[in-house]
Amino acid sequence: MRIGGAGRTGGKATAHGRTTGRPQDPTAARARARAKAKAALVAAAGGTVLAVLLAGCGSGDGDQASERAAGHAKKAGPGNGAQASESSARAELAKDPTRIPRVGDRLQARIPANSAQVVAVEGAGKDSADATVRLYTRQGEKWRMEHTWAAHNGKKGWTHSHRQGDKRSPVGVFTLSDAGGVLPQPDAKLPYAHTSAFTPPTYWPKKTRHDFDHVIAIDYNRVKGTSPLDPTRPQGQAKGGSIWLHMDHGSGTSGCVSLSKSGMETLLRTLDPKKHPVVVMGDKASLKG
Repeated sequence: MRIGGAGRTGGKATAHGRTTGRPQDPTAARARARAKAKAALVAAAGGTVLAVLLAGCGSGDGDQASERAAGHAKKAGPGNGAQASESSARAELAKDPTRIPRVGDRLQARIPANSAQVVAVEGAGKDSADATVRLYTRQGEKWRMEHTWAAHNGKKGWTHSHRQGDKRSPVGVFTLSDAGGVLPQPDAKLPYAHTSAFTPPTYWPKKTRHDFDHVIAIDYNRVKGTSPLDPTRPQGQAKGGSIWLHMDHGSGTSGCVSLSKSGMETLLRTLDPKKHPVVVMGDKASLKG
């Protein structure tokens, strides 16, 4: 099953009254049948199918131990570590504005030469769910730090070889080409699939109900140019998928990166396909390695 462009085209379901004595128009009947089939597809995506797609995201697995650990980390707060990281990033950028700060040569070389927008996700540690997201834009040869947000990544941290269900976020450089969500797009430049099919399953924790109000698909094991809901996994199901930037619920995810609603809205308004945006993501040691 492929949901290539859910919600990308307009159209509302209409109510049909009963006919009174006249035979139904075959053309109208076929149109109604097609509408019902489409509605069923969307409903399926919003239920069982969506739950499968989001095995790499969200927080629907009931891992209470991981949730308690993430909650403890949240209460402890980023402290001086985050401030030191921020100061270090700004100092590096001032010293060499031609490079993304706190990113080593290996990943730096994977940033496309034509990319003028980079979302840098720096995890606090290999096994930590805490992260910082920074948005950089390039003018000429020089990068500029535009925004910084507190964030979360996979509840078990990071991995260089992501597998379905490992609760870790993949390390690497990935393009950003498609977006979507339950809520209408806030002047998004990326193609945006607006549909209620993004609504998390009802059995997920209450705090996750708004996780997918806005999402940006990270192009890890997915087909570019399709809705983030597209289940196609070019590298196979075992490599996982549905790795997104999405709204934060206060603790680690099952593989995605989450940040505030205002942060997501800013990214959606800023990231421009013409500027070839990418995300550079990983724990701080992996980014530098």
